[in-house]
Amino acid sequence: MDKHGKILIVDDNVDVLLSLNMLLKSHVEKIQVISDPERIPEFMASLDPDVILLDMNFKRDAISGEEGYEWLQKIQEIKSDAVVLFITAYVDTEKAVRAIKAGAVDFLPKPWDNNKLLATVESALELSDSRKASANGGGTGKVKGGISKPIGSSQIFNTLLSQCTTISKTDASVLILGENGSGKDVIAHYIHDTSNRADKPFVSIDLGSLSENLFEDELFGHEKGAYTGANSQKIGRVEMANGGTLFMDEIGNLSAAMQQKLLTLIEKRQITRLGSTKTIDVDIRLICATNAPIYKCVDSGTFRRDLLYRINTIELHTPPLRNRDTDVIELAEHFISRFSQKYDKKSPVLTDEAKEALMAHTWPGNVRELLHAIERAVVMTNGKTIGKNDLQLEAAGSQGADMPQEQETIPLNLEELEKVAINKAIEKANGNLTQAAEILGITRYALYRKLEKTKL
Repeated sequence: MDKHGKILIVDDNVDVLLSLNMLLKSHVEKIQVISDPERIPEFMASLDPDVILLDMNFKRDAISGEEGYEWLQKIQEIKSDAVVLFITAYVDTEKAVRAIKAGAVDFLPKPWDNNKLLATVESALELSDSRKASANGGGTGKVKGGISKPIGSSQIFNTLLSQCTTISKTDASVLILGENGSGKDVIAHYIHDTSNRADKPFVSIDLGSLSENLFEDELFGHEKGAYTGANSQKIGRVEMANGGTLFMDEIGNLSAAMQQKLLTLIEKRQITRLGSTKTIDVDIRLICATNAPIYKCVDSGTFRRDLLYRINTIELHTPPLRNRDTDVIELAEHFISRFSQKYDKKSPVLTDEAKEALMAHTWPGNVRELLHAIERAVVMTNGKTIGKNDLQLEAAGSQGADMPQEQETIPLNLEELEKVAINKAIEKANGNLTQAAEILGITRYALYRKLEKTKL
């Protein structure tokens, strides 16, 4: 984990607060711990946490979790898109499904495995970043029925939304292809929200953040005693999504062994928790996404052709922001309104020169880059307008300045090409692996694995 994000931890066990604080303090920007849940509104206002770790049981009883659900609802009333992780030693299928439907992102078991906890918190921080950009889609607006509709009126984007509406009523598996940050997550949400499964759980999992030894545990769960450290039963993501939608992001990063296990799940629609011999039937709508060149991966043998056929009954493509013409201004104005409200400022207006600059920019970072540019401009400006200079955009075309020139000797071996690309990206990002991963269009975890594989 890179050191970023603000976390609020709420638990009436002082030892738990101390342990979590010690474990996480070197990985996050700021941590606040409180033992009294009544102080949650106060700390949400002062800290504005990216992720809240919330105990499910306080003074009322030890195992029901009712207080956790009540405080989750109060948190959501304060901040509707809050990212909340429940902390509990008692979880069963009914409780897990109820929590996901209520809006919790995941569970942190007591006691916990440090590596798994760090991975869960990191995924939650990434989800928080994503929700700040309206789930990587660049903002949503409420339409009839309370459904969040992605913001954008360009022809290419409206065509995509029309396709979503057509397929949403079916249970066909969907594969969403597109660049990093182009809105795959929000499109998956939109398909679920307009489907017949809308009142059932929407469960997402970032496969790019999972190592091979965590894959089965996260997807299928485990029984108590399944392995050393498995001190309580854990419900997997697939079981949580039963009746609803399972969104598997970064599917192009799966190893061969993980692909085989996923293929078996899709074919049988059954799971078996680790440490159990009992099979559990599951009814899920599967939506997958990747920014990897999946067909090239099939041709090179790194992705199974039969798995691709299983997951792409319907194939959608999210357009990059640079191809969405007037959506850029629409999104920018949406973000201005959001951040003006967040920072208690009067909304500044984009000048014509600023609009021209926004339209001319190539947006290699897609909506996330636009989000950060607008937030920075809103924070820094003291006037009634946002001008071109306030946006601090890179000069058009500078993104490729550090790439190998034609006269350079470029290796044709794919492994060597990958090493060159990784080195260039890290160099351009001044050693920041998060930024390097964004430049490469992969997750940070995928970059870590590539670094280990290539011994860079």
